[in-house]
Amino acid sequence: MINIQKSFQNVVVVGLGKTGLSCVNFCKQQGWQISVTDSRSNPPCSDQIDQNLQIAFGEISKKLIDHADLLIISPGVSLKEPVIANAIKNGIPYAGDVELFAQRITAPIIAITGSNAKSTVTSLVGEMARQDNINVQVAGNIGMPVLDLLQQPQADLYVLELSSFQLETTHSLHAKIAVILNVCADHLDRYENIQEYIAAKMKIYQNCNIGIFNRAADFYQPFLPELKIKQTISFGLDAPDENQYGLLQNYLAKGNKQLLEIEKLKLTGQHNIENALAALAIGDAADISQAAMLKTLQTFSSLPHRCQLVRAINNVAWYNDSKGTNVGATLAALEGFGKSIKGKIILIAGGLGKNADFTPLQTAVKNYTREVILIGEATSELAEVLHNRSTIKTATTLAEAIQFANNAALPGDIVLLSPACASFDMFNDYQHRGDEFTRIVNAI
Repeated sequence: MINIQKSFQNVVVVGLGKTGLSCVNFCKQQGWQISVTDSRSNPPCSDQIDQNLQIAFGEISKKLIDHADLLIISPGVSLKEPVIANAIKNGIPYAGDVELFAQRITAPIIAITGSNAKSTVTSLVGEMARQDNINVQVAGNIGMPVLDLLQQPQADLYVLELSSFQLETTHSLHAKIAVILNVCADHLDRYENIQEYIAAKMKIYQNCNIGIFNRAADFYQPFLPELKIKQTISFGLDAPDENQYGLLQNYLAKGNKQLLEIEKLKLTGQHNIENALAALAIGDAADISQAAMLKTLQTFSSLPHRCQLVRAINNVAWYNDSKGTNVGATLAALEGFGKSIKGKIILIAGGLGKNADFTPLQTAVKNYTREVILIGEATSELAEVLHNRSTIKTATTLAEAIQFANNAALPGDIVLLSPACASFDMFNDYQHRGDEFTRIVNAI
């Protein structure tokens, strides 16, 4: 573990962008000597850093890294990059922004990760705390980089959404409450296999006080003996044991106590019932009042680009789930909507596949879709997997896909953009993709 109280003479920030920029600013405030390197020739935020810094863009600079006494590695940069892997092997210490933040903060931290729903649950818990008049900050993989919070007075509680990439470079988090909501195959263009991806996620539980688990998942088991978590709480869609969270009849429940009728949830879909239960477990462990939590669950609606209702046209609802960038997210959306609507789903999917296995979508596509419209680089992969499960069409642009969907939808149906893929083949990011979907749909 590094000690950020010491003075470093040659700090190299690897990877710029929004997080990298926050790391550069943090280092300057410490009075450390900084240089910056990025494999991109013109990385984001490059116009916002001091041009007097030593800068090496276009490749990750071996010269800078070999002479560093600390590497601060942005989440988008893999530790397997040969230059970085060799530096770590030679004993050069490394950290990410969350590690630097964790060493500076004394207030309790709630740390939330998962392949899907982490933004929803993180935002939900943050809003529960605000409803209870707790001075809370929400940051991390959602919105504000954590180091930017150090420019503000310390909050009483921090709720952090953390990605597996951030957890790779975090060594001393010591969260009061840590949770993995779910895991599905994702980022297999970066990880050798799903086991390596899970191992990165599991770092969130190291030295935590309370570990919260999804009862439906079994991936935790090999790791539990080493974690030595002081207290555990579980959530799931079955009936809960005492002091655990689950469903009783048509109610969210803690043990044998019914808390809130499902129909009163503002969020819709079965996947959001699970999210609500996770948020209740987290909030209870954080001593957020039950009244504040239940009030929030009845008023909190979808985040932008996450199963977000855009509009209804001729009794057809159009939903933007552009943040559904992996198979698990799209599967959750299909099952969540499919079980609750009278009609069928017109699914728009595709993009950059990230070496994903799309076969888990087959059953839900067969059961719930009227038509699947494919875009982007993964079109042929998806078509091969889904060709006998639904009517399949391919489109060259998102606008064309929306036109096809509008022609196919019947009253009572929904049109769902849930790509199961990354966006970078056609768009800047998932927000850009979702914004374009919203713009085009609103122009119909």
